[in-house]
Amino acid sequence: MDSTKGFRVAIVGGGMCGLACAIGLAKHGIRADVFEAAPEFGQVGAGVGIGLNAIRALDGLGILEPVMQKTDSKKPTLRSFIFVSGPGQHEIVYDYAKHSAQFGLGIYRPAFLDALLPLLEPDCLHLNKKCLLVTPLGSGKYRLDFEDGTAHETDLVIGTDGVKSIVRGCVVGNAQSNLVFTNVVAYRGIVSHKALLKAGIKTTVDQMPLCWMAADKHIITFPMQGTEKINVVLFASDSSKPMGPQVQGSWVETVPKSEVDHLYSDMGDDARIIVDHVESPSKWYIHSVNPTLSSYVSGRVVLVGDSAHGMQPHLGAGVGQGFEDVYVLCRLLTHPTTQPSNLDLVLKVYDELRPRRANLVLEESARVGRIYDSFGKPGCGVDWAQQQLAGIWEFIWHHDLKQEVDEALKKLDDDPMFRDASRSHL
Repeated sequence: MDSTKGFRVAIVGGGMCGLACAIGLAKHGIRADVFEAAPEFGQVGAGVGIGLNAIRALDGLGILEPVMQKTDSKKPTLRSFIFVSGPGQHEIVYDYAKHSAQFGLGIYRPAFLDALLPLLEPDCLHLNKKCLLVTPLGSGKYRLDFEDGTAHETDLVIGTDGVKSIVRGCVVGNAQSNLVFTNVVAYRGIVSHKALLKAGIKTTVDQMPLCWMAADKHIITFPMQGTEKINVVLFASDSSKPMGPQVQGSWVETVPKSEVDHLYSDMGDDARIIVDHVESPSKWYIHSVNPTLSSYVSGRVVLVGDSAHGMQPHLGAGVGQGFEDVYVLCRLLTHPTTQPSNLDLVLKVYDELRPRRANLVLEESARVGRIYDSFGKPGCGVDWAQQQLAGIWEFIWHHDLKQEVDEALKKLDDDPMFRDASRSHL
């Protein structure tokens, strides 16, 4: 058994959270086998924003420095949003930096994975391993069955397999029952800043992230690769109906340029210039975990990241909450007195900390998306938007996760049941 703790760990999903978790455990002598469904790591990628809370979590895991080497700026930069009117002359609606200047990182998802892969032993990474079933075997053990006909036994299953999670079924009974289509789509593309300038754009888009607000739609732009490229995400929503069953078939598809041209034809000049330069847009159907899960743990199966709280991206906080999950779980599992005999108590602490926090961010992300897509509707003008946007990121950025975990560990150490279980293992 390749673990100083005496229990085996299997991580289902080799994305950003899965690899971060494997490294966080490996740094303390706990081997985790990572099973990734794809034939290679980082097949699908997009620009990811990492806020201050996520930076602190990565630092606590000991992986911030290698990640920083793969970012555009090599150091945290000012990333507070400026909100502008989508229609009309794109007047500034709200400059978040004037009220709370915060710093963060922007990184391309495959670049993040490239930073982490060299930190893991190759023999713990398993590709082409699509997990189909997680079966309890009794005595705290589990079997993972894969599409290729192979299986793997473990003592602890960590599900980081995304919003389409198979592992979620171990917690809720049916992995798909808490998964809904949010009636929001996002068209993604990357455009040349020089091309936008040549086309006559007047709004400054190469310095700060911008949110171009409108009715039933909004546009997010932020610079990448220094200021050479502008990442563009065009959102469109339908608030006339409730969230419903997940979309059948692929959730990502390439669509004709005419589809986005039509949707955003009522925007102002600069916004239309941006839309006009999005070639071969990819259309993403945004899904979310809803209703939220009251528990992220069942037995010795633990959900992390989107598998636990897949959320809409309107606060740019989804991956950050995943990194917070990883930080908490690694602190708990690597605690000196954590042993197989008290593992259930340790996982209970994780379940007491994470759902409350991550589910709040999930719900706020949905609410903020509705704010972005209400601008220009009756009663939803500039004054309304300023009031609604004030402080929307503060509870995310300024949460003291380290202190929260420190207090939880102290409480755990004082628990007679935890101490007795630790001694019984010795």
